[in-house]
Amino acid sequence: MNSILQHDLNNFENILEKTKQQGIDFLNNIENIPTSNTYSIDPKTVLNELGLGSIEALKEFNERLAPLIVSSPGPRYWGFVTGGSTPASIVGDWLASVYDQNTQSVTSQGGNSALIEFETINLLLQLLELPDSFLGGFVTGATMSNFTSLGVARQWFGKQSGKDFAKNGVSEPINILTATPHSSSIKCLSLLGIGSQNYTVVKTIEGNREALDIGDLEEKIKALNGKPFILISSAGTVNTADFDDFEAIATLKEKYNFWWHIDGAFGGFAAVSEKYKHYVKGWEGADSITIDCHKWLNVPYESAFYLIKKEHINLQIETFQNSNAPYLGNALENFNYLNVLPENSRRLRALPVWFSLKAYGKEGFRDLIEDSTALALHFGNALIENDFELLAPIRLNNVCFTLKGEHNQEKVSQFLSALNDTGKVFMTPTVYQNKKGIRASFVNWRTTEDDVKVVIEEMREVLSKI
Repeated sequence: MNSILQHDLNNFENILEKTKQQGIDFLNNIENIPTSNTYSIDPKTVLNELGLGSIEALKEFNERLAPLIVSSPGPRYWGFVTGGSTPASIVGDWLASVYDQNTQSVTSQGGNSALIEFETINLLLQLLELPDSFLGGFVTGATMSNFTSLGVARQWFGKQSGKDFAKNGVSEPINILTATPHSSSIKCLSLLGIGSQNYTVVKTIEGNREALDIGDLEEKIKALNGKPFILISSAGTVNTADFDDFEAIATLKEKYNFWWHIDGAFGGFAAVSEKYKHYVKGWEGADSITIDCHKWLNVPYESAFYLIKKEHINLQIETFQNSNAPYLGNALENFNYLNVLPENSRRLRALPVWFSLKAYGKEGFRDLIEDSTALALHFGNALIENDFELLAPIRLNNVCFTLKGEHNQEKVSQFLSALNDTGKVFMTPTVYQNKKGIRASFVNWRTTEDDVKVVIEEMREVLSKI
């Protein structure tokens, strides 16, 4: 064995102890760590010939690279839709690294850790009150969940005319209807050979809404003259957390032939709350659903899962099967995740989620979701009392706002840049209905009213200087 590796093996416990302590120090101080910084490095360093060993590498990391780290898991990182990492999820994530499983099989001599994934999906279906008619699996994020789901939808579309797109390629235009899709769905259309511009936009409901207009949707369906299509709908749009009318879509599905996909990356968790579950009423009729875990479930990146109706398993296998690997056996008889999703190599991503669900239960996540939405409303009220205005109603956990007054539109970018530079909070820019805006997303389990107070005071200070 290499001498440096041997030394690390002999010193393994000390290495892990130092790493654990560094993690604890970061987490205990997370409220004081900046949410943004301008620190930079020259990444063109020289590879050491002999190697430093883990302890010395950790020292160099702390000296050179650690200053790049921001408190994205912290209570005032409101950009994008970014959760933190609960204690239980970190336990699961650390153990996933220690156990280092390639999670694929449920009936194999080489390891059956996929049974943990099966159990975790079952727990998630209970959390979201969805039927066990769905089969699910874990992927890196909403992009790959959308990709997996829409990949099977693409295969379904081809089969409507007796074609196998997975084997022979996409040989005809695929009809896609959508109103306010997330950018990751559009990226998936590009990756799947459908084309990032080859979709038909459905009108949204009038009155400051991002949800699709059911009347216009049906008109566009009729214009297809009976041709099949794929519908991409939203359970929580990224700007305003708006939801499509799933009950109405389910009614349309009884009349027309289409694949129904729901992007519920964060909004799907509305199902956990009695206050907000009406938003997703009827979503069990979908063919596929995308859900992120590293958002509102508050587990470490990368973690998301797809749900696809079990009735489509043959299409899923046709899309993703490793058909040139005879040692895999019959894909239906010997279930293996590498035959139903994109990745052949995959860590035990289910474990942080399993620990989270077991540790906090349905009530814990119900409290988290309802606390987040209450904080969003609290922040929105504080904005209105100051020199800001809401661009849209606060439906769930996202607050879309701007500086008050048309004359201040030119200052929005300057204001947000200066605010983020303080390192006290991080929010993301957006454009909504042709207005420059700012979006704050409340999903982190650590965030409290005190954080809202700190941010509002910081916003006042920054605004007074521009």
